[in-house]
Amino acid sequence: MSNEYQIGVEEEYFIVDAESKAVQKKMPAAFIMALKRDLGKTVTREMLQAQIEVMTIPSCSLAEIYGELMQARRTVGEVAAQHGLSFFAAGTHPTATWTETQQTPAQRYDGVMHDLQMIGERNLLCGLHVHVELPDPDLRVDVMHRMGPYVPLFIALATSSPFWRARRTGLMGYRLAAYDELPRTGLPPMFKSKADFDEYIATLVEARVIPDSTYVWWALRPSHKHPTLELRAPDSCTRLADTIAIAALYRSLARHLVRNPEVNADLNVVDGAIAWENKWRAQRYGIHGSFVDRKARRAVAVPDFAEHLIERIADDARALGCESEVKSVRAILKHGTSADMQISVYREAEHRTGSRTEALRAVTSWLAETTLQ
Repeated sequence: MSNEYQIGVEEEYFIVDAESKAVQKKMPAAFIMALKRDLGKTVTREMLQAQIEVMTIPSCSLAEIYGELMQARRTVGEVAAQHGLSFFAAGTHPTATWTETQQTPAQRYDGVMHDLQMIGERNLLCGLHVHVELPDPDLRVDVMHRMGPYVPLFIALATSSPFWRARRTGLMGYRLAAYDELPRTGLPPMFKSKADFDEYIATLVEARVIPDSTYVWWALRPSHKHPTLELRAPDSCTRLADTIAIAALYRSLARHLVRNPEVNADLNVVDGAIAWENKWRAQRYGIHGSFVDRKARRAVAVPDFAEHLIERIADDARALGCESEVKSVRAILKHGTSADMQISVYREAEHRTGSRTEALRAVTSWLAETTLQ
């Protein structure tokens, strides 16, 4: 197994009432202290008090990442239960109302909220972030540029946000529709060199628009704190196996692009516009949709697009020791994403009870139970 391309994963969770599964409006101090005691620096608070984030130690082993996240989920669940709380992983909370949430007290969040105003208050959303360390950090902008056409696939595989404010949105992944209200989000600009990216950041910093590059929230970005390229597009995955599959696929693709600099080297503004179209299609249809293929001038079903990529990066997955994890992407394509399951649970419960309220309660219960499985 290669010792290159270290990977780190961050998962964001909703903290909810243990019985009602309603989002926790104010985070109990004792709960946070207990989490810090048991998880240390691997758990942090988010901008809104209803959320937390857990992160793994950088590793070359997806098995180690899986073990860390499994233990983190168990620990959060145990500590939450001691305080009358629960939690779950999903892109949106199906019934939460953002107007009732509160900001986490912190100087950074004070500044962000002052800048974003109501848009910041609406940011009741949870994502999955995957960091991959490249052999040369200076390659990150080039790989980010050439990674763009594949980002919609990661969005489709992770969809877990079909509900918003107790309503079916009609989208499999609504989270990015809300998140992209923020500035400096969405697919990154088509920078082709590190110099272009550095000039962009330096200009905004010197103009006192942002303090540093951590205030750039693109779907894919060079990390400010780590020598990594960070994937930020996916929803938080309810099933841990989905998290690992997506992380393995991203890690293997990063290696493939580093070792094959000719892949997507000729991307232009048309390709960028098509990537944006495919991003929307991933949010709307998830794994059941199709992506526009510019070269073929036709639509390609998401499962076929994914299968082609799995085959293309097979050697890279094998070299990184995560071949089985990459192949488990096929399980997502076969059995569906969290969004598929949430909709199925909702329909069954609504048919059985005749009540939308009870159907939504069934969804939040499924989320809490599945997150801990």
